[in-house]
Amino acid sequence: MSELPDPTPVLDLIQAFRRSKTMFTAVSLGVFDRLAEGAAGGTTLAQKLNANPDALERLLDACVGLGLLKKDGALYSNLPIARTYLTRSSPNTLAGYILYSDRALYPLWGNLEAAIHDGTNRWQQTFGGGSSIFSQFFRTEEARRDFLSGMNGFGQLSSPAVVAAFDLGRFQRLVDLGGGTGHLALTACAHYPQLKGAVFDLAAAIATAREYVERSPQGSRVTLIPGDFFSDPLPESDLYALGRVLHDWEEGKIRTLLRKVWERLPSGGALLIAEKLLDDDKSGPMPALMQSLSMLVCTEGKERTLGEYTALLRQAGFAKAEGKVTGAPLDAILAVKE
Repeated sequence: MSELPDPTPVLDLIQAFRRSKTMFTAVSLGVFDRLAEGAAGGTTLAQKLNANPDALERLLDACVGLGLLKKDGALYSNLPIARTYLTRSSPNTLAGYILYSDRALYPLWGNLEAAIHDGTNRWQQTFGGGSSIFSQFFRTEEARRDFLSGMNGFGQLSSPAVVAAFDLGRFQRLVDLGGGTGHLALTACAHYPQLKGAVFDLAAAIATAREYVERSPQGSRVTLIPGDFFSDPLPESDLYALGRVLHDWEEGKIRTLLRKVWERLPSGGALLIAEKLLDDDKSGPMPALMQSLSMLVCTEGKERTLGEYTALLRQAGFAKAEGKVTGAPLDAILAVKE
């Protein structure tokens, strides 16, 4: 009888969603925010969080096991990773993305099987309501803030590598299309002293972006322009950016948007794209594979290889495109109009 293969990968995957949901729940309850005020015991935290003491203690101990909290006797406290990424007050917080993952993505992924059968997103099945992607992202004030805060936290990890992937020193103005809170434009302005930036996004996003831009040392160099990049004229620029935008859409809409960008650019102008690139054979990397499934349940788009993006860019008129794997959560492509 042959030896059985090691079951560890299967057992780990059985447990994986439990670990995610543990962190999601602790963030949603405000555990890390309360502990940002100081170490506390489980009973005290349960009173402040209106939770069952025994149940909360199990959650806290699980967070200790996950490497998020420290336990000293009966007192719990945040470890540096929790203080940095899991408290809402941190400038590097990922709490918004975690709340969006918990309240939107987690239920959507529960209908992954139906998405595989139909090949369409699961907003209607999961939440009801309209089919417009961003009407769902912005369906409530809380949902809009969670989504944009999440994109900002993700951008804090990605934007420095994206803007440094290519030498952008020859450009004068960067307009980030669908730029959310402005993290890419602000980071680019910090990296390139000659550059002025702008965020062009839906009015609901611009309202939130203003809060982030006004707090930034580079805020005076970034203007905020409400608009829809599919239906409105694009602001004048010699450098446009699309960060985590193209993966939202099917090829027809992508070609329309890229052609619109190409036509608006002057000769020598360029488009900077920030997306997670799939390997040429689509065997990895794992974050891109998982994100592509997430786009299936959430949008009409998917993750793509550099070759697939290059083909779309050439169809739009760009003769030259270069891609770089950054090592950050997002990679970079620069397409130049010759």
